[in-house]
Amino acid sequence: MTFEAVLAQARAEGRTLLNEVEAKQLLRDAGVPVTNTTLATSRAEAQAQAEAAGYPVVLKVVSPDIAHKSDAGGVKLNLKSQDEVGAAYDAILESCLKHVPGAKITGVAVQHMAPQGTEVIVGMTTDPQFGPVMMFGLGGIMVEVLKDVSFRLVPLEEKDATQMIDEIKGRPILAGVRGQPAADIGALKTAILKVAEFVEKHPEVKELDLNPVFAYPDGAIAVDARIVVAEA
Repeated sequence: MTFEAVLAQARAEGRTLLNEVEAKQLLRDAGVPVTNTTLATSRAEAQAQAEAAGYPVVLKVVSPDIAHKSDAGGVKLNLKSQDEVGAAYDAILESCLKHVPGAKITGVAVQHMAPQGTEVIVGMTTDPQFGPVMMFGLGGIMVEVLKDVSFRLVPLEEKDATQMIDEIKGRPILAGVRGQPAADIGALKTAILKVAEFVEKHPEVKELDLNPVFAYPDGAIAVDARIVVAEA
């Protein structure tokens, strides 16, 4: 689906938050490295999609009423067989409806479980005066604890992405410390620039988070994505 089609559907449903499957599809089409994620609306679909994705897989609830998926029991990791996927699908629905009674559940997102890498965040927010602002920093829970991030106004050039990466206090982590592998800085710059191009092309996007992005010695990939669009 095109961005316009996804936006129209979200607005027709009264949503400003795109679901993870929609967000990742749009970002992947824009050249941003994200895990391929599909939407299963039944146990059998989840099992078939897991086979296609390749084990191990991750299942995550897709619901406009559940903001914190893990807290509601809506995330199951490292599933390695059809039986595990089927049981996880049932458990997700049961747990989420118990935690949020009456929640609208669109389905369950299915994706291959990417290997762990150095976690960073690539994001964007909209400043009332200056417009879209890109953000980069250490990801996962570290972004909330350390708040080690850098910012640049959109549009970006390659030197801007380089400076964003170099400015964070945790930059030595990306170079590899205590035997940890170095991150592919070129891949991170590409991710930042591609996201900046995406939000510049689509001014309806008001917030965007890729957290975490796993950075590897060769490449990087976003395993979670969040896009908020403006109201109609």
